[in-house]
Amino acid sequence: MGSSMSNWFVLAPEIFVTTLACGILIFDLFLKESQRGLTYLLTQATLVGATLLVLQQGAETALAFDGMFVLDTFAKVVKIFLLLAVFLALAASTRYLRDRGLYRGEYFVLILFAMVGMMIMASAGSLLTVYLGLELLALCQYALVAMRRDDPQATEAGLKYFILGALSSGMLLYGMSLLYGATGSLSLQAIANTVAASGVQDKVLVFALVFVMVGIAFKLGAAPFHMWVPDVYQGAPTAVTLFISTAPKLAAFAMAVRLVISGMAEAQAAWGDIFMFLSVLSILIGNVVAIAQTNLKRMLAYSGISHAGFLLLGLVTGDLNGLSSALFYTLTYILMGIGSFAMIMLLASKGFEAEEISDFKGLNQRHPWYAGMMMILMFSMAGVPPTVGFYAKLAVLQSVIQAGHLWLAVYAVILSVVGAFYYLRVVKVMYFDAPENPQPIQADNFVGGVVSLNSLMILILGLAPGALMTICVQAVQGLF
Repeated sequence: MGSSMSNWFVLAPEIFVTTLACGILIFDLFLKESQRGLTYLLTQATLVGATLLVLQQGAETALAFDGMFVLDTFAKVVKIFLLLAVFLALAASTRYLRDRGLYRGEYFVLILFAMVGMMIMASAGSLLTVYLGLELLALCQYALVAMRRDDPQATEAGLKYFILGALSSGMLLYGMSLLYGATGSLSLQAIANTVAASGVQDKVLVFALVFVMVGIAFKLGAAPFHMWVPDVYQGAPTAVTLFISTAPKLAAFAMAVRLVISGMAEAQAAWGDIFMFLSVLSILIGNVVAIAQTNLKRMLAYSGISHAGFLLLGLVTGDLNGLSSALFYTLTYILMGIGSFAMIMLLASKGFEAEEISDFKGLNQRHPWYAGMMMILMFSMAGVPPTVGFYAKLAVLQSVIQAGHLWLAVYAVILSVVGAFYYLRVVKVMYFDAPENPQPIQADNFVGGVVSLNSLMILILGLAPGALMTICVQAVQGLF
């Protein structure tokens, strides 16, 4: 596809979201405080429109701008799930943002620009586009975390995130410059060909790979580059935590696939070991430190680190099995993350953040339905059947065992049992402890509906994971 017309068609969803984000930014200036709902509806309409555009793009693979932008099945599937995740995240956050005075045009515009960054990461065909998408996403995230300017905790979290993020971006950029030096090209396809020709004998390539992996591990929140995760999750407004803990993980996964697994396919011996090291450390640190947490957002942050470890297990082999199960794992983790943080926002009210585990005491007496939904979420995170969390873990472990790393699977299972402890503690608090505040919950029915839909999806997917797994396999197949 060489004509300039097709270039723009390949980029249609990204152009659409960018244009509307700019439009919404200006439109919002003329609205009264009471009309803010319009901005929200326009934002959601933008996400729906972009999804329809992605679906319109047909099945064949297309390249735009000399291969800097790749449109294949993988990119399309990732984009559709990104758009869906952000749509759900915004739907769950409405009341929380209103109560906190964050229901402003800037919030939605930043989310839309972050969305563009993630979509670019999913379609990156060159080191340049990877970095462009990554930085667009990162800058929006820093601003979102520090959005409550008068809250010292949020400001501190934003600053920590910004400094560590800048450091990791620098390392990633350094790795990319070494890659460019070693291969003489920015195109991931050309890099893949050079690596295939010279193998991993080239020391510069291995060096470059290590720095690139640091950037990826940071974005996924994998140990030992996880220092920012608990502080940012706890300090940021819960609506922002919900956003940065879900969709960007999928974008980071796409980046890992594009940069390392497609871009350096022949160097599997080198990056397989690095992924293994990162996953072993993440599963250990995430599960062990989470036990000590009393703040639910911090606990979910450490649990997120252990989930990142599981996701990386799927990447160790870099084959069809591993990648499709890792993609499946990422999607289920996003579902569980949206549900869990939406639950915290559901119980929060004006001037009260329901983020301590003790805030969930006796939830069953106060609202049995929500307690049941939260229980499904916690069971799924712990990997208890019949939830989809169990199936996702099983798929990843199977791919690891097939690749001959039995010890890795055993290790992951043992630490998952440790992890089950802190998820079940939340269930115990909800069902067996007396409520500190016996009043029934005055929850927003709309947000309650989003959470319920979310939890029920986790059950349905757990009982019938086949369809989603097929989509994941089809998405990954084209990469080989």
